[in-house]
Amino acid sequence: QVQLVESGGGSVQAGGSLRLSCAASGYTYSSACMGWFRQAPGKEREVVARLNTGGGSTYYVNSVKGRFTISQDSAKNTLYLQMNSLKPEDTAMYYCAAAAGWCAGRLYTNQFNYWGQGTQVTVSS
Repeated sequence: QVQLVESGGGSVQAGGSLRLSCAASGYTYSSACMGWFRQAPGKEREVVARLNTGGGSTYYVNSVKGRFTISQDSAKNTLYLQMNSLKPEDTAMYYCAAAAGWCAGRLYTNQFNYWGQGTQVTVSS
């Protein structure tokens, strides 16, 4: 059974930092596409960043480039999202997602098979 468990959300002031973690189990971690999505109230869920667990380039949505960094610890089957210079518009529920195989052009929720329960990030001005 595939499980993705997020942690690390919280409340910070604008300009602050948070690091999200996603512990993965139940599938072949070394050959998967994993990413972070977010969903603000009244908005659609959008991709924030994603990577191939087997290596290769990463993807970031334009609004977080230069501020967020996606990374992984393969030994721990854990995905991270380091978020710096946080802005109020980053406030959302953040979800970890996974799909078997390479990321290729995966950017949409229906292209990912597995989801975590989400962790709330709130940034105050």
